[in-house]
Amino acid sequence: MIGRDESNEEVSLRVVDRRKFNPDGSLKDGVVLEPEPKKPAPEPVKPAVAATPEPASDVAPAGEVDPYEGAYLDDEPGDETDGIPGAQEPASFVNFLSTLATNAAAALGAVPHPATGKRSLDLDSGKFWIDVLAMLGEKTKGNLHEKEARLLEGLLADLRMQYVTMVRVTEEKLKAQAAQKFSGADILGKK
Repeated sequence: MIGRDESNEEVSLRVVDRRKFNPDGSLKDGVVLEPEPKKPAPEPVKPAVAATPEPASDVAPAGEVDPYEGAYLDDEPGDETDGIPGAQEPASFVNFLSTLATNAAAALGAVPHPATGKRSLDLDSGKFWIDVLAMLGEKTKGNLHEKEARLLEGLLADLRMQYVTMVRVTEEKLKAQAAQKFSGADILGKK
């Protein structure tokens, strides 16, 4: 028959209990616990904040003033995360803030979209993420480490400056486009 072993050999199994502790939690006889080897300290994780963007043609055409000049998030956080308990953990409050700030910076065109590789400007989304960070700051007031609170305040200040700058640049760009479409004769009705 297919799949059936015709030899009548018996198979024996041996089960070995390798647990080091008894059901009551005591150490089994003959078991010696060895200290775990120390692992090397992990590399510090830097929060992913917006990097200095190069002007994109859809945001700041050549010859125009860079709308981000003076309003960048720091690329190197320096010692901002030093001394914050748990800041190096992957699921730390610092990394959470960094994620929210990166979303806001991307919406404000400071960093390229990860899928398209192009910068885009979405002021409504940018304002939403800034508002989320502000709400988080309000709800956690008095419960944060001193450096966490300063980091959050700094992120909010930088992002708010970027938002205001982008709103002004957008308004100026719209005014310039409107001025190109209409002349003084059009406005006065002298066509």
